[in-house]
Amino acid sequence: MPELPEVETTRRGIEPHVLGKTIVAFELYQPRLRWPIPRTLPGALAGLRIESVGRRAKYLLIALERGSLIVHLGMSGSLRVLSAGEPRRAHDQYDLRLDSGRIVRFNDPRRFGSLHYVEGDPLEHRLLRDLAPEPFDAAFTADYLWQLTRGRRLAVKQLLMNSRLVVGVGNIYANEALFRARVRPGREARRLTRAEAARLVKAVRTVLAQAIRVGGTTLRDYVGADGSPGYFRQKLFVYERAGQPCRVCATPIRHRVQQGRSSYYCPACQR
Repeated sequence: MPELPEVETTRRGIEPHVLGKTIVAFELYQPRLRWPIPRTLPGALAGLRIESVGRRAKYLLIALERGSLIVHLGMSGSLRVLSAGEPRRAHDQYDLRLDSGRIVRFNDPRRFGSLHYVEGDPLEHRLLRDLAPEPFDAAFTADYLWQLTRGRRLAVKQLLMNSRLVVGVGNIYANEALFRARVRPGREARRLTRAEAARLVKAVRTVLAQAIRVGGTTLRDYVGADGSPGYFRQKLFVYERAGQPCRVCATPIRHRVQQGRSSYYCPACQR
């Protein structure tokens, strides 16, 4: 699933090509995504200028001169900028055709992505209004994280992936951040010390920033706006490396399943 670095990479990839451009047409090929796309949307979008491209958690926010589009890539989606004559492929779901002659095309084999058009503040939409701080926000501090863990018996990895506590830390990056912070994913959150909370906040930011710099992580379907894969996979310390030697101490990496998600850790480096 595309996570925060992949969504931010997509935002940065499409932004230069769409800012100030006008939507000539919205061509809808498949309205049945995670939520149905209204058949009236092409008429609502035609002629609107794109004013900015933002991000909140794993959602892209495309601000128009009237209203905004909220885009989620789902589990397998990608948003690419292409020339107007680019042939359609299987699983292309919609196109934003621009007055520059370019198109922004959404491809999603599993159709878990979504698209919403809102006329008011997009941050007040039901999908966004209850989201927690961003990992790079000043509000996401060691003290904030430590206070959240007090009295909580759930595993620290589950807490880290809860979007009502901090957004955008998906499974891959939670595993990697916990390794860098030297904390096991199955540790009870309440047992996290202040020092460990500080290390974990720093590790989350470091991992996400590194992933953004190299275009995210491609495991299966994800590509950026220019069709390039993400290269953070080459920098993974633990994720999908079960049985392989730890890059720090050579101890074999272990794997376990927590609430249906794979966790990877080094039993020597992480406590």
